[in-house]
Amino acid sequence: MDNYIIEMLNITKEFPGIIANDNITLQLKKGEVHALLGENGAGKSTLMSVLFGLYTPEKGEIRKNGQVVKINNPNDANDLGIGMVHQHFKLVEIFTVLENIILGVEPSKMGVIDKKEAREKVLALSEKYGLKIDPDAVIEKISVGMQQRVEILKMLYRENEILIFDEPTAVLTPQEIDELMAIMRGFAEEGKSILFITHKLNEIMAVADRCTVLRKGKYIGTVDIKDTTKEELSKMMVGRDVNFKVDKEDAKPAETVLSVRNVTVKAKNAAAHSVTNVSFDVKAGEIVCLAGIDGNGQSEFIEALTGLEKLTSGTIELCGKDITKASIRAKSKGGMSHVPEDRHKHGLVLDYTLEDNMVLQRYYEPEFQSKGFLKRKAITEYSDKLIKKFDVRSGQGSATISRSMSGGNQQKAIVARELDKEHKLLIAVQPTRGLDVGAIEYIHKQIVEDRDKGRGVLLVSLELDEVMNVSDRILVMYEGEIVGEFDPKTVTVEELGLYMAGAKRDNVSVETVKEGSDNEEI
Repeated sequence: MDNYIIEMLNITKEFPGIIANDNITLQLKKGEVHALLGENGAGKSTLMSVLFGLYTPEKGEIRKNGQVVKINNPNDANDLGIGMVHQHFKLVEIFTVLENIILGVEPSKMGVIDKKEAREKVLALSEKYGLKIDPDAVIEKISVGMQQRVEILKMLYRENEILIFDEPTAVLTPQEIDELMAIMRGFAEEGKSILFITHKLNEIMAVADRCTVLRKGKYIGTVDIKDTTKEELSKMMVGRDVNFKVDKEDAKPAETVLSVRNVTVKAKNAAAHSVTNVSFDVKAGEIVCLAGIDGNGQSEFIEALTGLEKLTSGTIELCGKDITKASIRAKSKGGMSHVPEDRHKHGLVLDYTLEDNMVLQRYYEPEFQSKGFLKRKAITEYSDKLIKKFDVRSGQGSATISRSMSGGNQQKAIVARELDKEHKLLIAVQPTRGLDVGAIEYIHKQIVEDRDKGRGVLLVSLELDEVMNVSDRILVMYEGEIVGEFDPKTVTVEELGLYMAGAKRDNVSVETVKEGSDNEEI
């Protein structure tokens, strides 16, 4: 008999209008990395939330080491040695790293929190597992990669032996992903058991021992990774063959839709600049990708471009019109669509319904309002159309509260809204973050179609596969500057990596590639 440390047997969990988990069985062996794979909205996070005590199932039972256990809340889960790193981190942003790690289990002497003892334990754990952190840093001022380390240390501090990672690499750089994979393998080797929710098949093949696949809330099967392939896993997940290659014809660049000249942006938390003297053009009918390792100025540049932050100097033109100081609404009405990096902070109003989010930037148009009153029927019909076209899965359709949807379906809703509204320029920042392979294939197809309709696309991505497959032209940003411009047909991943890491750079400013150039190093 297999040595299962956790068994979730015949679990059923329902929400209004949807059965999120329909009679699912999952068995975790001691000391293994077990991947949980499925499309957006397949029920993966719900199943793990049941194990962690955030939800109570309508049917089924949970066993630990063969004994039936009741998990009514996260405290019960922690008492059983179960910890969870959530897809959207559960951290208090104004607290320090140390305060977040010990929150809820603070050591005390004579009724006073003993931070000295806690600090020593946290530093020892960070040293042992290579999770270097500054215990006194405030959460809101550290990177998302560092915030994830804090979440992992929260589990280790509580001495959890069953570790749940919900989409842990969705917000990480390639280097941080490699580090996390090594950490997870290290955990398994010392006897901890890992449940790993992900959409990324390369990561499953690299780190997992077994994989359980869910589809539309149902159990499809469990396979040994050594006996399967990426293609087989993707077919189990979406029920059909998936094309991993982006099909597109050569770009036919036309007039310039975006012209950026000498843009400089001051860093938020320092006197230095996060973006320095950046210039480039995006033409109608092409996809230009801004590539680079996270933290090299891409986020600040896009915020300045879209109006979320102010420029220190420089100019921005959209279709020949100076929009440097224009408002966000003016930029939107002028032809700019924006899929933001942070879907929660800048993409959605989470407590609004899905249909209200679909018209966030258009509710004032005659189609959706008359004399100051919203046309609810027209809004619902428009939202229903987008939901169907982009396969946005939600329990109650257009009436669904956006907060209750899976992260991937929230992302699809934003992409649907931005692609459907009238625009000349699409700015897409990490548009496939948190999406499954089927949804990624569809979004890439939509972006290419947008290009073929004569729009300009500025893509910002940390995924090298996406950079190489989707773009027509690649600009590499390093430490706030454009350091190289490339043709994805002629550049290698290794060459791009050298520029992204700062080991190589071109000696002249990057201008738009002239037609007929081979797009190699300038």
